[in-house]
Amino acid sequence: MAYFNNGVTIAGDSGSIFDPVLCELAYRWWCPAGGQVVDPFAGGSVRGIVAGALGMRYWGCDLRAEQIAANEAQADEIETAPRPEWLCGDSLEHLDSAPQADFVFSCPPYGDLEKYSDDPADLSTMEWHTFAAAYGRIILRAMTVLKPNRFACFVVGDFRDKNGFY
Repeated sequence: MAYFNNGVTIAGDSGSIFDPVLCELAYRWWCPAGGQVVDPFAGGSVRGIVAGALGMRYWGCDLRAEQIAANEAQADEIETAPRPEWLCGDSLEHLDSAPQADFVFSCPPYGDLEKYSDDPADLSTMEWHTFAAAYGRIILRAMTVLKPNRFACFVVGDFRDKNGFY
């Protein structure tokens, strides 16, 4: 199986790329001008770079060092201000140190749609019940940094179980 990291192919085919237009619309609709975005699944550069291009601050966390390095390299090429901040590690551990968010926006892995690594902490490697529990804990932790009367948006993949149900 090929491993993907939102546009940067590690092996094999091409992976998914987060739509920058969708990202811009979400930011303009649900985050105040100059706001702070927090992304607990920062497996690509698009959400951070678009935030910076719109004058918003961005904090994102991802497990994979190679993905953080790719995000940083893409940010170096595009040069936004403010510059996105990416942290390598498990968001379950690092969300406690995340800034207070005006908008939580993320695109986590779903089931076996894409496999990102062999790390057992990577949601893309988990069986459904383990995935759902870990995902729920991360969302709850992300909500602790969300300011009152603000929004959160998690992109949901078209994932179905072996019987075809969502």
